[in-house]
Amino acid sequence: MVVSLRDGRVLTVPLVFFPRLLAATPDQRNRVIVSGGGVGIHWDELDEDISVEHLMMGYVDNSDGYKQAA
Repeated sequence: MVVSLRDGRVLTVPLVFFPRLLAATPDQRNRVIVSGGGVGIHWDELDEDISVEHLMMGYVDNSDGYKQAA
């Protein structure tokens, strides 16, 4: 997953860190909504919400809540 920020930074995050996104089809992943004025990313169909702040801090989904990536 690639997230481009307004200030020009680009975050690249492996989908393996987000199991629901990894299991989704490309079409499902493309139906993304930027939420909260840019502070979140949401996939309604997948029931997935990701905080941009958490991505920047290295947090990933472990299905029990966010944990920081090694």
